Amino acid sequence: MVNFVIKNKTAIITGGASGIGEAISKKFAEAGVFVHLLDYNKKLGDEVVNKIKSNNHEAEFHFCDVSVQSEVNKIVDEIAGGGTIDILINNAGVAHVGNAENTNEEDLDRLYRINVKGVYNCLHAVIPYMKKSNGGCIVNMASIASVVGISDRFAYSMTKGAVLTMTYSVAKDFIDYNIRCNSISPARIHTPFVDGFISKNYPGKEKEIFEKLSKTQPIGRMGRPEEVAELALYLCSESAGFITGTNFPIDGGFIKLNS
Repeated sequence: MVNFVIKNKTAIITGGASGIGEAISKKFAEAGVFVHLLDYNKKLGDEVVNKIKSNNHEAEFHFCDVSVQSEVNKIVDEIAGGGTIDILINNAGVAHVGNAENTNEEDLDRLYRINVKGVYNCLHAVIPYMKKSNGGCIVNMASIASVVGISDRFAYSMTKGAVLTMTYSVAKDFIDYNIRCNSISPARIHTPFVDGFISKNYPGKEKEIFEKLSKTQPIGRMGRPEEVAELALYLCSESAGFITGTNFPIDGGFIKLNS
């Protein structure tokens, strides 16, 4: 197995306190990256940072609502004041179930603020520092919902489609500054969110529903957060130095084999 080591780098990882974000935070720290974990859940964020530090790796937690530009700017300025920002992982996001008819305005605005404006806020704050150091790597967390139609994911698909096209724009606009920008599009990944969703909506049928959802991926199972983290690590390593402006599905065959 190849280990993609990117030591002596500094990374900002949003939504890094749980699920995919937690796996990315831990994986990057293990690779020698100083991880700045931004999240709205202080308890979970502190727990992840403590786990990372207990393994003699470097990490710091920052309480942040990525939808508030002033908060993002303040934290990014503080981090950059201590050196460069080499990596940005735009992972923070929220899900929603609903179609164009039953999605209300409040939910649409909430998803836009976090999933779209939150990504913009981080890009807007970090890119000037990457330009100053003439280089950087950005990975945006999109979704298979960015590129294929999925039932009852109207608002979520809208936001992840925006993440995908922001990725292309950033890659194009800042390539002359040696800034690479790619996106990852996971299918269903087994996180605590999935377990909570099943328990809340299908009490007593957890095992049955879990198996049903697992089988929506042609490969027959859900992905693991660590698998997404490995892909993110690769994309931010020198091994991926020729890759920019590209979307990477990690979907167990969902997009191609279900079409």
